[in-house]
Amino acid sequence: MHRFSRRMFLKSLGIATATLPLPVLMRPAFARTQTITVASLLGEDKPETRIWRQIAKQVETRLPGRFRFNIVANGALGGEKEVAESMRLGSVQASLSTVSALSGWVPQLQLLDLPFLFRDAEHLRRVVNSDIGQSLKGELLQQQFVVGGFIDYGARHLLTKEPARTPQDIAGKKIRVIQGPLHTKLWSSFGAVPVGIPITETYNALASGVADAMDLTKSAYAGFKLYEVVPCMTQTGHIRASGVVYFSSMFWSGLSDEEKTVLSEETAAGSDYFNQLIVEDETASMKVASSLGGQVFEPEALDQWRGGATAVWRDFADVVGGMARIDAAEAA
Repeated sequence: MHRFSRRMFLKSLGIATATLPLPVLMRPAFARTQTITVASLLGEDKPETRIWRQIAKQVETRLPGRFRFNIVANGALGGEKEVAESMRLGSVQASLSTVSALSGWVPQLQLLDLPFLFRDAEHLRRVVNSDIGQSLKGELLQQQFVVGGFIDYGARHLLTKEPARTPQDIAGKKIRVIQGPLHTKLWSSFGAVPVGIPITETYNALASGVADAMDLTKSAYAGFKLYEVVPCMTQTGHIRASGVVYFSSMFWSGLSDEEKTVLSEETAAGSDYFNQLIVEDETASMKVASSLGGQVFEPEALDQWRGGATAVWRDFADVVGGMARIDAAEAA
């Protein structure tokens, strides 16, 4: 090429390069985008979905273009157990779950479900942040569940069609329970008849008479509009409903170390965010429930309620790691 032609060629190449869109020039070496399908039981306004919007926002800031969060709300992908099965198969990559729903795979999780064990949210937080929590994470990992953080859904309370302040008031009643032996044992000890029903089917079960009562947190009470079918809430606070933010191990194993670090850190931060949202949402939820017919009652005969709990502690001690582990959790 002649000197003049070469000079003109290079000049024209420089002009062309300068006019290229900036993203083309700065294209990252890592160009793939992974979709993370997230299952949420409740709607966009509830903490169960808002946590994932927050996590998605923070992950995008730190790893732009790396992930697309496909957040499927309102229980469209099934109840907790169905979602957990999908996680194990890899068709769902992330979700929240109560520890109750995962106890079929990890029975030791029932430690966190023991009735009247936790005094308040701070007590539960100390336990899940201790060696006990680390051990439970390891046991969940063996079942293909990668825990990013523990969360607190709030206390579970008794929900009935008529006021029920004492254990005798629910004797013979059909009570919807989480499908697990601990919850079955607890309500059986009070003379109720436990019926295992997925949370997404509970409203219809109560409306049709398949069940007469249930227990649930204040936030979910309003989230599922259960004040329409079980308007009476007795504030038993018998179980602190703990849960996990978790990922499918099939998805997790395909991530880079950097991706694992970012998702772990943002999920842990998201767990704290969720706990804050729950406290706020409980107050707002009870205002909604009260304005639409919900009534709140205080329990009576607390020694009888706790008596049923004692039987559960005794029967499940070996399952959850022994009385020494229960005592350690109680003393935390």
